[in-house]
Amino acid sequence: MPDRIAETSPASPLAILTQRMAAGEEAAFAEWHGIYATRLFRYVLVLQRGDEHSAADVLQETLLRVARHIRSFDEEHAFWDWLARLARSAAADHGRKRSRYRRFLDLFRAQPSAPAPPEHAAPPELETLAAVLETALAQLPEADAALLRAKYHDDLSQRELAARLAISEEALESRLRRAHAALRTRAFQILHEHQP
Repeated sequence: MPDRIAETSPASPLAILTQRMAAGEEAAFAEWHGIYATRLFRYVLVLQRGDEHSAADVLQETLLRVARHIRSFDEEHAFWDWLARLARSAAADHGRKRSRYRRFLDLFRAQPSAPAPPEHAAPPELETLAAVLETALAQLPEADAALLRAKYHDDLSQRELAARLAISEEALESRLRRAHAALRTRAFQILHEHQP
């Protein structure tokens, strides 16, 4: 009696798609994006409590992590659980970065216009962070630095600042986001360069 050849079930469409992604096939990533990106964005939007700008940043980081760590998955629920874990991790990292950034801005806003008397000097760690922020500001384009100083040092409202610049509040918000991102990036670079 001839040996029976073991029958194997065909790979699922998800397994084929994720195998193609793991092989670096660009078309597979485009196909995956078309299927999952909207659902993933809705999930991230909930994680970010409706903040669409933060959700967009977290989604972008999640997509990068998918590209770096993709592997083959046979079952939909396991794949979605993996995607959700990546999204939660990206959201947590994003929250930590924003927290550090807010500390920079709070320190900047709290800096007196004149040097404080020695008996009221800031603790060394605060002086270091303030110096990092000032250095980062000095390295930004003048327009971005002036915008951030007007917003956080002069304590102008967005309406006042938009009127001063003769632009809409929506345009101002866009400019502030870009300036914030540039400041954050430069400040983190300075911190990294000066790590012991």
